[in-house]
Amino acid sequence: MSPVRASCILSMSVLLMLAPFAASAQTVRIYVTNSAGDSVHVIDPATRKVVQVIKGVESAHGVTFSPDGARVYISNEHDSTLDVLDGRSGAVIKQIPLSSRPNNIAITRDGKRIVVAIAREPAALDIIDTVSMTRTKSIPMNGRLHNTYITPDDKYAISGSVRSEFLNVVDLASERVAWEIKMKGGVRPMTIETNPDGSTRRIFVQHSDLNGFSVVDFAERKEIARITLPDEPNGFAPQHRLASPSHGIGVAPNGKTLWVTSIPANAVFVYALPDIELLGHVPLPAKNIAGRDKPVPAVPNWVTFTPDSKQIYISNAAAMSVTAIDVDARKVLAVIPVGEVPKRINTLVMR
Repeated sequence: MSPVRASCILSMSVLLMLAPFAASAQTVRIYVTNSAGDSVHVIDPATRKVVQVIKGVESAHGVTFSPDGARVYISNEHDSTLDVLDGRSGAVIKQIPLSSRPNNIAITRDGKRIVVAIAREPAALDIIDTVSMTRTKSIPMNGRLHNTYITPDDKYAISGSVRSEFLNVVDLASERVAWEIKMKGGVRPMTIETNPDGSTRRIFVQHSDLNGFSVVDFAERKEIARITLPDEPNGFAPQHRLASPSHGIGVAPNGKTLWVTSIPANAVFVYALPDIELLGHVPLPAKNIAGRDKPVPAVPNWVTFTPDSKQIYISNAAAMSVTAIDVDARKVLAVIPVGEVPKRINTLVMR
């Protein structure tokens, strides 16, 4: 490790704004990576307040956790590493070198493997062994990856490419590509719907230049529908945001609803599952700035849920905040200030 890096780690500051985690049957935390800085904010959904700010991870991107919450894993775009942090203190334990610059990450349920989407050449899906804390394999891809996910049954890693416009599925047993389909428009955030037995039923996929999402039948290995979000509300998106107008999507843990963010609408739309029936939308905060005729939109991005499906949290990239919403009432509960350009957001559950 270089002296500069060692110094950076040793000088890392962790601000605890509330008491340490209280003992309970289940502790839930919402982690928010701020892409324009070196901080990660941690929110307690019980109080909807920031309880920890972790400093020292440059250009933090994806975030995930060991099953017991003892470790936090963050993809570090600045250093092209997977950073391993102590879950309580936020101190960096190790930086695992990756094959190139990373984007999003995902972890298996047993916590033994992490997949990392590599967003630069050579295009690959990196596999990390969390026991040895080493990269054990880089699976070559036909283009740079943007996001990656692991199916709830732990059988597959699903990844997408913005530039090369494909959706790729890797069999995690063999660590080989199982299948791949070309799609119209760069593949951006995705979310997974399961069958009653826990296997993957459908993948909901967001694309470049689409204010909406497509539907991929997993068993059929093909796109079966493409849905555009309603025209109203509209008019909030800055021109440079229209290449990726819809960039946050999630199925609630109970499988009953699908939530889709829209930058032009400055809102999140809600669909009932399995019929993908539109239920309505929830407006997101806008900021009035002196000298501007129109308010500045939140630029909503990623979403995550509490495990009981009662709350959804949405990162507001332009508003330096996170919106907490009551899922059943479809009502904003709080707007929580965080760091610069918050994007990736994930839920830690400790039992």
